Amino acid sequence: MKALQAGAYIKHFQYGLGVVTESDSERTSIDFDLHGAKKFVTSIMVVEPAEGTPPKRARAKRKKKVAAVAPVPVLVAAAK
Repeated sequence: MKALQAGAYIKHFQYGLGVVTESDSERTSIDFDLHGAKKFVTSIMVVEPAEGTPPKRARAKRKKKVAAVAPVPVLVAAAK
């Protein structure tokens, strides 16, 4: 099997429906609807084109930058 086009909607016998995220002659990465991202050896994977359009996926959320807070000095009473 040759490389698949990124964004292609495919069906795998074990993992179900997914979207090709990367593919070349050696490796193919697919993000499955129910099983997440998986990597395959392109020459031996068994997939077929899926009907319909892939569901919309949520974008990864960016982490908010937290302002640096100065440490609070701790006062210790001296023992007499």
